[in-house]
Amino acid sequence: MAGLDLHAEWLEADGRGGFASGTVSGLRTRRYHALLLAATHPPAGRVVLVNGIEAWAEMDGGPVPLTSQRYAPDLVHHDARPLIASFAAVPWPAWGFRLPDGTELCHEILVHRRSGATLLRWRRVAGQGACRLSVRPLLSGRDYHALHRENPAFQFGGAVQQGPAGTTVAWQPYAALPHITASANAAYTAAPDWYRRFLYTVERDRGMDDIEDLATPGIFTWDLAAGPAVLVLRAGEAPGLPALEDAAEIEADERDRRGDTPPLGSVPSYVVGRGEGRTIVAGYPWFTDWGRDTFIALRGLLLATGRTAEAEQILLAWSGLVSKGMLPNRFPDDAGPPEYNSVDASLWFVVAVHDLLCAAPGTPSRAALQDAVGLILAGYAGGTRFGIAADADGLLRAGVPGQQLTWMDAKFGDWVVTPRVGKPVEVQALWINALRIGAAWRPAWGALADRAQASFLRRFPDPDSGGLADVLDADGVPGRVDRRVRPNQIFAVGGLPFPLLSGPAARGVVALVEARLLTPMGLRTLAPDDPDYVGRYAGGLSQRDGAYHQGTAWPWLIGPFVEAWLRVRGNAAAARAEAASRFLEPLRSHLNEAGLGHVSEVADGDAPHTPGGCPFQAWSLGELLRAERLVTS
Repeated sequence: MAGLDLHAEWLEADGRGGFASGTVSGLRTRRYHALLLAATHPPAGRVVLVNGIEAWAEMDGGPVPLTSQRYAPDLVHHDARPLIASFAAVPWPAWGFRLPDGTELCHEILVHRRSGATLLRWRRVAGQGACRLSVRPLLSGRDYHALHRENPAFQFGGAVQQGPAGTTVAWQPYAALPHITASANAAYTAAPDWYRRFLYTVERDRGMDDIEDLATPGIFTWDLAAGPAVLVLRAGEAPGLPALEDAAEIEADERDRRGDTPPLGSVPSYVVGRGEGRTIVAGYPWFTDWGRDTFIALRGLLLATGRTAEAEQILLAWSGLVSKGMLPNRFPDDAGPPEYNSVDASLWFVVAVHDLLCAAPGTPSRAALQDAVGLILAGYAGGTRFGIAADADGLLRAGVPGQQLTWMDAKFGDWVVTPRVGKPVEVQALWINALRIGAAWRPAWGALADRAQASFLRRFPDPDSGGLADVLDADGVPGRVDRRVRPNQIFAVGGLPFPLLSGPAARGVVALVEARLLTPMGLRTLAPDDPDYVGRYAGGLSQRDGAYHQGTAWPWLIGPFVEAWLRVRGNAAAARAEAASRFLEPLRSHLNEAGLGHVSEVADGDAPHTPGGCPFQAWSLGELLRAERLVTS
């Protein structure tokens, strides 16, 4: 077990928004850790069906636990962690167990992307004598944000088909949820029971409800001395397929599909279906697809890795959702109507379209995508929701009290932590870039871009810091300036196709951001000497929301920073090598911690910059991949 990070988390996504996930230790520390978590309205409507298992081996010397469970108040009962001798995340999660008598077992978990099934397999790889495996599935049937408690409505009974090849059982704990189908090359015995008061320590530390009861309907048993044990879990009724044949098909499919090692091998986790189209999940375990995140992440996950056809499919699907010049910021978890409440999501779409058309000029959807860009530019220029409109100076104003429209969007109750009403600096960089992109096929947008850029160069420089103001006409008051040192100014130099600054002005911005905001895990959202700086992303929801954009570091910002740094350094081979070593190597190392093969959503602004938020974040991984391409091209 030496050298293993037992707290690190693994992820197996099903391409529909569902997934399996857990920790290397086997302990469930989040409400989202599960073996079968399905999206009933992909990628939303997620429900947890099979939370985990209780597994043990019957040996000549007695039972040996193979799983670990933590119960309230804080007791690990049946602790199998000391038996974990090895773990590998590639090509799928696999554990090596060394039992007290020297027997060695291998346990694997993988999700079949084509069917959404979860395959669990155990093999004895060393040892002699008796070795029987018993597994109790631990079920709930709940929204993935909720928790489950013992109740009389839970239905334990299931339809059982037993034959020479094994057993298929179908349970439906609650009528409104899909069936849970389990196929195994095993015997099955109904033995209904409740396991009570599981404790999820990460939820406790996040100030959330943290106690859950789970139901177990029965026990599967295998003789590992006779061969491998296989258990296949599905959401929905399924035929009683022979488990061994099913497992062989799943493994063959997944070996063919999984060719790349992390981080490239992690990219498909985020590309999922929505209706007849495709989209990008913003992060696991709790985000679905957000407009802003989708368009930023797409540039690295897909375009930087040559997946232009998938990028086109996603952008085309989103292009039909333009309303009053705006694209949705997010889709609710309950599959309700999309929410149009972001100033920058639509502009990031324009940038993503530009990058796609540069990478694949012959894109069949070119005309449709350009039409969508035209609708966005016209809507923004003429005015749309939330006061978004081009002002007399050509710059884009946005915002109304009580709304958070930029990517710094934390809100707790009625408290908008960083409202940034007025003319935010990165919004201007996006607006001017979008106008220049649109001018390539409608030259009239060029004049507005020139006027906006002239105003930008006149109004945004801050001689005191050597960088740029964060918001002009702040709070909607003409002439009021928010001069806080934030990372948003980096987009005037890097991260977008057309830099707004060059020469000493660009070097000043990069130097300021590097000196005040750079961490090994990305850029801080506020300079540490600011009186409102919060260096730790921790505590309950209000504390975390208060820190989210007030000092917390964001890995996704490393992409714009590296691009800006290279632009002011001249992009020579030596500069690219230095950037790779100084700025990207820490994030490469991070791939082996927290969310394995992935990059976390955020990290503490203060050292040691502990990662937090979602351990699997799309734009964090995407911008690392885009930056990797910048330093190697």
